[in-house]
Amino acid sequence: MQNKAKLSFLYYNKGMGIFEKKEKTPSQTVVEDVCKITKGEKVLIIANPETSYIAQELYKASSDAGAKPVLAYQPKKTSGDFCEESVVGAIKSEPDVIFSISEIKLGKDEKAIQTPYVMEDGTKYDNTFDWLLNGKKTIRAVWTPGLTEDMYNRTVNIDYKKLAENCARLSKKFQNAESVHVTSPGGTDIIIGLKNRNAMADDGNFSKPGSGGNIPAGETFISPVVGTSEGVIVYDGSMTFSDGDSILETPITCKVEKGFITEITGGDEAKRLLKDITQAEKDSIKMEASGKLPKGQGAVYARNARNIGELGIGLNPAANITGNMLEDEKAFRTCHFAVGENYDGDAPALIHFDGVVRQPTITIKYSDGTEATVLENGDLKI
Repeated sequence: MQNKAKLSFLYYNKGMGIFEKKEKTPSQTVVEDVCKITKGEKVLIIANPETSYIAQELYKASSDAGAKPVLAYQPKKTSGDFCEESVVGAIKSEPDVIFSISEIKLGKDEKAIQTPYVMEDGTKYDNTFDWLLNGKKTIRAVWTPGLTEDMYNRTVNIDYKKLAENCARLSKKFQNAESVHVTSPGGTDIIIGLKNRNAMADDGNFSKPGSGGNIPAGETFISPVVGTSEGVIVYDGSMTFSDGDSILETPITCKVEKGFITEITGGDEAKRLLKDITQAEKDSIKMEASGKLPKGQGAVYARNARNIGELGIGLNPAANITGNMLEDEKAFRTCHFAVGENYDGDAPALIHFDGVVRQPTITIKYSDGTEATVLENGDLKI
């Protein structure tokens, strides 16, 4: 078992009249500083047996904060599996905070896929978790697909004030963006449309209802306008596959036309990605045929298995490329593009596979014709 990493800080001892040093565990940092959980709040922790240690540490930290935590276990889920119905029921109870501490994924919401939640503005949510977080905004949440004890200990106790500042500055740069041009030494050269899209920040401040993100935190990300991406992405860092993440031995080159991947070349890992995408396409059609997707949605989900669903920029100074995407996508001097589902709800898919590009140069073009370079060969320029 890993030793618990701790963060030193000073506090004032009234009885002694002096400042003393106290230690914070990563779980205390998450509970007290990231989510700011208070006395009496209801906390739901969803875990797998493989993530039991971290889940139990969060349970203890939540209890010590005076909250009312509940810990629920379910079997490990992949991107194509359904969340257990009893766990979905626990989510529907609308606790104040939800921790999804998953070995791979929380799992899809079978009933919500069949009958999505629809907001007054027409926005649809095919997952109860997303509906409560982003639609109703009644919960705050943390999700950690693939989190390990080593990663937890290394990447949680960081300067969140500095992280929030970088996320805010970078997000502001994307305001009124028309498009963004991304190039890299590895061969990436792609332009994606961003008109009317807003950047989102995983800045480690999940203290208000409707806020949430990863632990480790540390990225600013945005969903390309569906159908607008044109060019080539060369993944040369790491990649998510249906059965896990891997550091890439051979770069994967994806040709993108009108927003969708039309060709994938490279070595064995390129074949692995193509196989997973093709399977997601087939599964989408099968799910409609079996009634697990509404009529007509099978083709939509299948098409979006090749969609470019996200551009993200890593901002966590403690993160490295390790072959675990939860950490890799937060690493400095990288960006990542997702294949599949996006975050704006207009490109549903069965998959969301992130892939890392090293040392990118990212230039944003605005509607007035001006430009701003926010990363140059991986270095922040904000």
